[in-house]
Amino acid sequence: MRSALQVAGGLVLAFSAAQGARLLPRITPVLRPLEEGAGAFVHAPSANLPDVANAPTETGSGRPGALPPFDGRLAEHATSVASYTLRAQLDPVAHVIQGEGTLAWQNTSRVPQEAIYIHLYLNAFKSQHSVFQRAALDGFRGEARPGEHGWIDVTRFAVREMDGIDVWPGALATSPDDPHDQTDIRVALPRPVAPGEQLTIDLAWKAHLPPIVLRTGYHRSFHMVAQWFPKIARLEPDGRWAHFPFHRLSEFHADFGSYDVTVDAPATFVVGATGHLESEVRRGDRIERRYLQADVHDFAFAAWDHFREKTATTSEGVVLRCLYPAGHDAQAALQLELARFGLLHFGELFGRYPYRTLTLVHPPAGATEAGGMEYPTLITTGGTWDTLFHGDQGLASLTLHEIAHQWFYGLVATDEHRFPFLDEGLTTWAEADALRTLYGPGSYFSRGGLQIDASTVHRLGALESSADGPLGQSAAGFLSGTEYGNQVYARMATLLATLGRVYGDEVVRAAVGRYARTFRFAHPTPEDLLGVMREVAGPTAAEALRSVLFDGARVDYAITEIQPHAPEPLPGVGAGTASPAYTGLVVVRRRGSLVLPVDVVFHAADGSTQRVRWEATERAARIVYQGSSPLVAAVVDPERRVLLDEDLTNNARSLRPRWVAPRVLERATFAAGAALWTIGP
Repeated sequence: MRSALQVAGGLVLAFSAAQGARLLPRITPVLRPLEEGAGAFVHAPSANLPDVANAPTETGSGRPGALPPFDGRLAEHATSVASYTLRAQLDPVAHVIQGEGTLAWQNTSRVPQEAIYIHLYLNAFKSQHSVFQRAALDGFRGEARPGEHGWIDVTRFAVREMDGIDVWPGALATSPDDPHDQTDIRVALPRPVAPGEQLTIDLAWKAHLPPIVLRTGYHRSFHMVAQWFPKIARLEPDGRWAHFPFHRLSEFHADFGSYDVTVDAPATFVVGATGHLESEVRRGDRIERRYLQADVHDFAFAAWDHFREKTATTSEGVVLRCLYPAGHDAQAALQLELARFGLLHFGELFGRYPYRTLTLVHPPAGATEAGGMEYPTLITTGGTWDTLFHGDQGLASLTLHEIAHQWFYGLVATDEHRFPFLDEGLTTWAEADALRTLYGPGSYFSRGGLQIDASTVHRLGALESSADGPLGQSAAGFLSGTEYGNQVYARMATLLATLGRVYGDEVVRAAVGRYARTFRFAHPTPEDLLGVMREVAGPTAAEALRSVLFDGARVDYAITEIQPHAPEPLPGVGAGTASPAYTGLVVVRRRGSLVLPVDVVFHAADGSTQRVRWEATERAARIVYQGSSPLVAAVVDPERRVLLDEDLTNNARSLRPRWVAPRVLERATFAAGAALWTIGP
């Protein structure tokens, strides 16, 4: 799905030609060395408004010891559960796919199954009364409704192991209390399917593509063919089917398998598809192209008679192919270089990309809603010709975001309907990590001396959604596209960035990397991510993650009181011990239930500083200053590590009236955002 920089900022996909020329030589197969953290901490005791002794900290890395490398074996193949052999004949005039083939499916659960569930995603466009079409539109992609409808008609669904009976006549839509939706279908079987038993189902159907509104459809002769065949839902090990009506904010969930798909299209059309091209046969004025791919859970293809093409190969032998409209040669070249970098960067973080190919499809003008989407071994990007005259990193953001999706949702295969933050949230964080590697502090925007980091933009969306409840809810649980984008993309990325700043960026990178490696091909859940975070970063980091995900935890750190003298007796000063020349007292508070340790820094009149760590397990604490120069001010979290802090203006308090928390960054970010918005679409 589109990156958070497009969802949250509403910006066009942009990249200047001059910046592109400068960037190309910088995208090298060498990852930037991890930067050292700043400022180690020491612990200070805390209770309900306790006295915390002023124990200045030592400088250091600010992180625990070096983590051991991933010690598990990276899975080479997925368990094949649902495999398809399909044939698709494209009629580019009627915008119809005539499909036939077989589905080989195995009951891998522990429970006999009396029925199976089938997703007919294209039926979301069948009428204005579907769950998809009636969902809230604001703040998200696909806001224009199609002028024509799209749908899928299944004409054969015969089970060979059950005497070849066509069971489709008994199929029923199962959307709860919604008789108008036909995207979630229950197909009763003549007899139960035992655990471990396999079925072979002969399929035939006709898919009518809609005008492109969201992900799939056509614009003139361009066709983005996705969610186009009857797709069996995922069966969980406990026998529960992960089936659902197709919601506008939801994406997909499926079992792994092998795909053998033949695409029959006019000979004038260029086709890009999931998998590698196994064979190509011309029959009259049409060409049949056969694509093979194992260890995936979906198949999509694009077909157009005006595609231009560029190719490249990575250092590990992955064949890259970019299909794009005329006039976008520079963008295509840049996308290929970004793909080289992205596969290596994410491969080192999350485990090697295991496939032979990656196809990048740049849709033409008028088909932008087909862009910004991910499928196994195929992504769609986007942008019109005038993006060459803008100055943000939009094209890099979008391309790297979709490539990161090859791991999050692709290789781990989480339930995008129930847990969209495991998909879009982790991907947005990974995208920001890659952008920072390429651009440094200007990872979102860099021009005229103004540099804006992607995390700053994500923070704006995260704070806008802070009162909207837990971000760890299902896609259908969000009330609008704006809320969904701010929570799932921006707040999740900001949460992980906050944990990185507090516990060490390399610690969080190691945790997410171990999660991706451990659960490759495994359909992990939030508990799996929390377990790895607990193992790698520690229980307090895992609890902070959990509380934001499922409790909607928020936080505002504040210095609420500062006094020039501390009350007697002073902590650590007893009989026979010389009293310090100057003392002071600061009250620091944590407003909200998100608990993260922070620094409190004292500023003295002579310019010296002292730093104390507050664990923030209590809502407030008294921290005593002792020094050789009078106390003049105090700041909590001076490095702004806690990006989820909702009010930075109360982080400092002074005994001098002119001391205020700096707001230069916030004001500059707001001004830049307002300026960029005016040149957006």
